[in-house]
Amino acid sequence: MKSPEETVVFGTEDLLSSLCNSVTRVLTVATQSQIRYSGMIQRITRTCLKPDIGCFVLFDGGFSGLVIINFSAQAAMELYSNYLLNMGMSKSDLANSYTADEVSNVMGELMNQVVGDFTGKVHRELHTHITQNQPKMLVLNKQVMLSVDANLDQPEARRVTFYTGANNIFYLELAIDKTEFVKLYDFAPQEVPDPDALIAQAHLQAAAPAPAPVASTSSDTDDLLRSLGM
Repeated sequence: MKSPEETVVFGTEDLLSSLCNSVTRVLTVATQSQIRYSGMIQRITRTCLKPDIGCFVLFDGGFSGLVIINFSAQAAMELYSNYLLNMGMSKSDLANSYTADEVSNVMGELMNQVVGDFTGKVHRELHTHITQNQPKMLVLNKQVMLSVDANLDQPEARRVTFYTGANNIFYLELAIDKTEFVKLYDFAPQEVPDPDALIAQAHLQAAAPAPAPVASTSSDTDDLLRSLGM
């Protein structure tokens, strides 16, 4: 029997750390700029959408929660521009204001990738499953605060400060039910699937020649029919 000192517990701060790593990894790759977050977190009493662009995602399943990211106009435009420029779009084709629908759509797509990366890690590392809804974006050009009801029984909320490559700031807020994952036995986390390897394997299977049809041998019945001229 394991002693309490040997028991591995995965709590709120561990989930938050995993989520923060998903944010930095996805946004760094998407924008080709270094995204980082503060080593200090804040315990907060509730999560809120704030100016200039607020985005939220609800998830449910093994545990329930809410993720909010509040972007300043400068941070949103930097991430939006870097992402599309990295995709090969011309600078002249980019929107000029953070209030443009295109900016909200792109930021929603990026957040969808972030939460998708996080839910994948939850499945591989914690052996549980959570689902997410489509990210909701809200452009707030006035000083208002909106609270999102996530229907949590014992909510715990945290806020983390993020910095873009140009040192623009945005904030991530996480609210989840108070929960702990306790490791009952040793297991190896599932490996992250390599999309390139899966695509290459699919191409090889598609390019493989189809097996030659097996020549059928004449049966006694066929010989009899031919002898009768049929």
